[in-house]
Amino acid sequence: MAAFGIEGDSPDDAVRPAALDASSGPTFSFELYPPRNDAAAEALQHSLARLVAVGPEFVSVTYGASGSSRGVSLDVLRHLLHNTDVLPMAHLTCVGSSYAEASQLIREFLDAGVTSFLALRGDPPEGVTEGEPFLGDLGSAGELVQLIHRVQAEREPFVQVPVPGFPGARRIVGGPKVTIAVAAFPNGHPRSRSIEQDLDTLLAKEAAGANLAISQLFFEADEYLSFVERARAAGITMRILPGVMPVLSAARLHRIVELSGENLPIQLLRDLESADDPAAVGIEHATRLAQRLLDGGATGIHLYTFNRHEAPLAVLGAVGLLDSARTPA
Repeated sequence: MAAFGIEGDSPDDAVRPAALDASSGPTFSFELYPPRNDAAAEALQHSLARLVAVGPEFVSVTYGASGSSRGVSLDVLRHLLHNTDVLPMAHLTCVGSSYAEASQLIREFLDAGVTSFLALRGDPPEGVTEGEPFLGDLGSAGELVQLIHRVQAEREPFVQVPVPGFPGARRIVGGPKVTIAVAAFPNGHPRSRSIEQDLDTLLAKEAAGANLAISQLFFEADEYLSFVERARAAGITMRILPGVMPVLSAARLHRIVELSGENLPIQLLRDLESADDPAAVGIEHATRLAQRLLDGGATGIHLYTFNRHEAPLAVLGAVGLLDSARTPA
């Protein structure tokens, strides 16, 4: 497959700040997956240009189980680094890696200039039955969070910065930090025994060094808002971004529910099945959901895009998160 198009000579040309911040108001961000063939790569470049043009807080790029999309994922991340002003976020999982292999991969992303990660435990690869070992040396997302911080600290333990008022003088400070996001599960992880276990797990991820959480899918705003309330009561302080996916067909909804383990939203399914324009129904549902989340205090919306720009931008425009001057025609 042809490489995803990139330009630029050096990752040093595209240093990005590690901290993500919502102090200026609600933000929005996007998730992409690496293209699987030349036609998909061409389509992604078109949609990515539209998504980048509206100024997202960050764009995350998924990573296939056991490194199946490693090179293409890195190509997309490099494209974001060299050709845009958007912060790229790399997905990493614990699946099938030794400590040495995981450390090498983390270093490869850092050397490319990537300073933001989404650390995931990961699901069993296709063909692995429930109960079979599949994780490798890293047993949890919290361990992966710690490893990312450790690799960064070993790679760049300190830097020299100027001393104000003393020309030519420099002092040594700790090296640059990385942003590490983790997953949150408003309706519980499929393998979790209780919501309390999910909250304990998320608290442990934060204690390990995670500084952002992104929720898995849900279909009702109260599911996310009540989860955040319980998370705060449990002592979790990091931002928890809601993940929203415009569902554009009944077939896609069935597939999403199958993969995520969420309960099937019956009314949404009926509306999609009976509509002359199912995509419009999915956009309307996602818009209502996003608006209720923002009204309830969410600091941003993270949109799962399926590598398309039309539905995510329609949702963001409808809830007022797009600056009309920057919205593509």
